[in-house]
Amino acid sequence: MYIDITRSWSEIVSRAITVVLLTVSTSACLAPATEQSPDPVVQDFAIAYVKRPITESEDLRQRLGFIEGGDLYLRDLASPSAAESNITLIETEGLGDVRDVESSFDGDRLLFSLRKPDIEGADPEDQPTWNIWEYEIDSGILQRIIADDLTAEGGQDLAPHYLPDGRIIFSSTRQQQAKAVLVDEGKPQFTAEDEDRREYAAMLHVMNSDGSDIHQVSFNPSHDLDPTLLSSGKVLFSRWDNMGGRNAISLYTMRPDGGQLQLHYGAHSHNTGTDDTTVQFMRPREMPDGRLLSLIRPFNDTEDGGALIVIDTLNYIDNSGPTAANMGVLSGPAQTPATINSVSTLSGPSPGGRFRSAYPLDDGTERLLVSWSPCRLLEGTTIGPCSEAALADPDVVTAPPLYGLFIYDMSDDTQQPVVLPVEGVIFDEVVVAQPRDLPQVLYDDEGIDALLADEGVGLLDIRSVYDIDGVDSATPDITTLADPAQSTAAERPARFLRVIKAVSMPDDDLVDLDGSDFGRSSAQLMREIVAYAPIEPDGSIRIKLPANIPLAISLLDAEGKRIGARHQNWLQLRPGETLSCNGCHDHSSGAAHGHPEAAASINPGAVTTGLPFPNSVNTLWADFGETMAQARARISCQSDCAALSPSVDILYDDLWTDEAAAGRPRDASFVFQYIDLTTPAPVSNACQTSWSANCRIVINYEAHIQPLWDLDRGVNSCTLCHNTRDALDQLQTPDAQLDLSATASDQEPDHLTAYRELLFNDNRQEIDLDTGLLQDIQVQATDGSGNPLFLTDGSGALILDIDDNPIPIMVNITENPVMSVNGAAASPRFFAPFATGASHEGFLTPAELKLIAEWLDIGAQYYNNPFDVPVD
Repeated sequence: MYIDITRSWSEIVSRAITVVLLTVSTSACLAPATEQSPDPVVQDFAIAYVKRPITESEDLRQRLGFIEGGDLYLRDLASPSAAESNITLIETEGLGDVRDVESSFDGDRLLFSLRKPDIEGADPEDQPTWNIWEYEIDSGILQRIIADDLTAEGGQDLAPHYLPDGRIIFSSTRQQQAKAVLVDEGKPQFTAEDEDRREYAAMLHVMNSDGSDIHQVSFNPSHDLDPTLLSSGKVLFSRWDNMGGRNAISLYTMRPDGGQLQLHYGAHSHNTGTDDTTVQFMRPREMPDGRLLSLIRPFNDTEDGGALIVIDTLNYIDNSGPTAANMGVLSGPAQTPATINSVSTLSGPSPGGRFRSAYPLDDGTERLLVSWSPCRLLEGTTIGPCSEAALADPDVVTAPPLYGLFIYDMSDDTQQPVVLPVEGVIFDEVVVAQPRDLPQVLYDDEGIDALLADEGVGLLDIRSVYDIDGVDSATPDITTLADPAQSTAAERPARFLRVIKAVSMPDDDLVDLDGSDFGRSSAQLMREIVAYAPIEPDGSIRIKLPANIPLAISLLDAEGKRIGARHQNWLQLRPGETLSCNGCHDHSSGAAHGHPEAAASINPGAVTTGLPFPNSVNTLWADFGETMAQARARISCQSDCAALSPSVDILYDDLWTDEAAAGRPRDASFVFQYIDLTTPAPVSNACQTSWSANCRIVINYEAHIQPLWDLDRGVNSCTLCHNTRDALDQLQTPDAQLDLSATASDQEPDHLTAYRELLFNDNRQEIDLDTGLLQDIQVQATDGSGNPLFLTDGSGALILDIDDNPIPIMVNITENPVMSVNGAAASPRFFAPFATGASHEGFLTPAELKLIAEWLDIGAQYYNNPFDVPVD
């Protein structure tokens, strides 16, 4: 059976409800309702939904789009026969758009985002923005939450949700606190782009019910989306993790004030789509039984729809990863389909149709209000069902989606229409104006240290960096490394912590950044270093860090080089908050990262109270269970809390070894200080003297790395040998084929030659004795067996020269770079010559080698401040 595309689908549905479900495959059919009467349970409550024209599929990572013709509609009953009213038409005039609908906990109000129509002839920056609006159902009053026009247009405001105390949490590009940080950094205020640099980043904000006291509570450089409330009072939302090689949307939670940010579910569950393909977790909502309802779909190419799943986050962190309490008891899956439909998350037709959104009814049943489109195929101008025979056709064409609104009962897998679908129209984001229980109220500033908050910092507390996902990675173990009688500092692999910050990326109108401005790779964008701190012998850390910025950490060896992979998740601290972690995480392990219900800490801490740690000085006595960092911080805070303060320098003193008890002298102190550089330091003098939350180490290649090669070191000057000209200005082949000169590169004029030579492949060169010029060395190419290769014609015959000799195929000899953007540890060819006893021992100072190492570890960028890039 094929349906004439010109006929009304509603007309067909009106004849028989089974037609609505006609296109679901027989293997996944839904039991249709027996009649079209109003639903007997929700008929006393109004429903609201968005109706808009069908458009091209939207990428989940681009959330600021505007579809002309979207409006919010209200029906007094959840019934196909109930009259609908357009409650936003007076503002949109049918040319605006509405999205992200939510109802209040008392069922009296609706909250949503609305964008007014485009202004003809206006520049993009002068067009209307998305604003938060509220509708009072009984009175019919429609009003924008932020009354002042100038304030309202200060950002793109999306996805509002009521907090139980009456305030509103929403996703916005306002970046209110992030802009204040820019001023502290000496930069202009601007709206930062996401890490793909495609649109402004939307982060979570909170405001009062009248639009006052707008403040930012999340600080992800890419989007934080779809906030909703859990019964615990915490905010559940979808976070786009897009740092470095990550590119996934997982579920996170935090307090409404931004504290206790943590992964909630899904970091290792993205391969749970059809045929194990990658999906993202969107539009989460807590169900009455405490499980989560979520839409899973790929970033794009599925008609903006996907599958509905129920997630048991009470017992699982990932689909096959149970909480610590359920280890060895449960194995998964945590995710189960919410519907009987055979929904495909691949592009192309989906036999069981697709869902766009869902709203669980809080009425003691297992029913959902859903936006659903059946599977339909297009043949010419006719639309037909997705029968098995039709789907077997390799040239099958999917028809445009037909999203209507339904009540789906999970208890018996039946589906009943609420708003019949209409060709060319999408019905979406349905909510019911039904009273429901208030979540717990979590008040701001609970557990906050007021003195730290005034300083603009929080505390990072790690029990042991040797705790990798609940496994003791120390050799032989943490207890041995922590005991000065059994281990020296040199035997501890993790010696220091480096903390880096994401640099906010301006749009091209403010700074026109080219790929060359980032350097060899733009994967890390730009980075700043905010602090260094020593790691205690047991691997513990307790230090102050700046609040309200995205942070990441790296573990370092005794030379200040990163050990292990980069930390690819952004942390944040609320002012005055203490963020506690058991240890570190290996993403490749599949274990959950930063989840409170993951494996328990394997660092037991002090085994008693009032005594020092084994073979340690008695001035640093411990309370039961304390780590070494916690004990040192507690005692330090009896005076000035100096132990909590990090530094911009790497400083080591052995504070723990009791020489008599340990039977050995203390480990030697050492420092890597910027003050020891004779070239420009990448940090202010004030920060070298005293660390504060505003301190930033900003390394630009030309300003801070190139001067190391240019520095006059007498006979050991770098560019004396690593140059195409010798001291008498005569042509020479650079030593080790490495030219460190500060001339413009012939490969990329915006880079200096030295930068290209250090980080890019190059051709080996020699002086041509005939021309007296440097030229690429060429050798005859060989095949995989080492046989020489010669030029051949199209038939494979050898091409001969004028002497009837075959013509060899000549190729250049590649010189691989001595540095890697993967870090100092991945650059042994550069550092090896400076080792003790090696050819260049002493040519560079320890402070200089540490500067080079930290620059490589953060990505070897050409610039790490967009406002230092020269204006063309």
